[in-house]
Amino acid sequence: MIQYIWLEQKEKGDKMGKTIALVNQKGGVGKTTTSINLSASLAVLGKKVLLIDLDPQGNTTTGVGINKADIERSIYDVLTGTCKMEEAVIQTKFKKLSIMPATINLAGLDIELLEKSQHEPGYQKQNQLKITLDTIREDYDYIIIDCPPSLGLITTNALTASDSVIIPVQCEFFALEGIMQLLNTIMLAQKSLNPTLQIEGVLLTMLDSRTNLGFEVVDDIRKFFKEKVYNTIIPRLIRLTEAPSHGEPIIAYDPKSRGSEAYLNLAKEVIERNGKQ
Repeated sequence: MIQYIWLEQKEKGDKMGKTIALVNQKGGVGKTTTSINLSASLAVLGKKVLLIDLDPQGNTTTGVGINKADIERSIYDVLTGTCKMEEAVIQTKFKKLSIMPATINLAGLDIELLEKSQHEPGYQKQNQLKITLDTIREDYDYIIIDCPPSLGLITTNALTASDSVIIPVQCEFFALEGIMQLLNTIMLAQKSLNPTLQIEGVLLTMLDSRTNLGFEVVDDIRKFFKEKVYNTIIPRLIRLTEAPSHGEPIIAYDPKSRGSEAYLNLAKEVIERNGKQ
């Protein structure tokens, strides 16, 4: 049974939560896996986290144990004005991790936002997520957004609402394919929608340590992005791919695995880069 929660206000004077979007228009790079496992690891380390599923496939939602058939309210309802943000937040099995779930309805959101902007003067189609997030930002240490594998209006909303982005890059031959397009999209968002948007970091994923090619790609990415690349590299592991089908982050599914260790290390890097104890 799904447990909807009312948010507890932090004490006045606490900093607003850091909002980080995981973005890559290329599918299969570990974006959703990282969204789930980074969020769970941050929660295990004592941070209060809201995970937002912006992918119509809803894999992030099921990956933390939420049955989509039981969802009454989702991020789609929030962005279309059917309900308030806090009314759609669901508590996961992790005490400090909540999720804003996605359903297949989200697939048509781009068109709905566009149509609304054409009929309502002053309606800001790129700004709807930011407007709603601003009402709850103080309630969390981190807000992690899993974006769809595209650069449409849903992703634009995420870039407008976020403080920074994490770019997952697969350790394979075509790793940099499409990255320039993504960087151009981020720069356009900085220029016209969100001047303070930063690249939080670049995460190397799915490294097969048995091949030389994987390490060559690691070197290429480090040369291109320099200090933005995290020290942590996510290995290609069967246990990591199994965990979502059981509705669990790797830290719950196999807490002693290399995948669990890697995502805990990533979470520690994220906390350290943001100067949070």
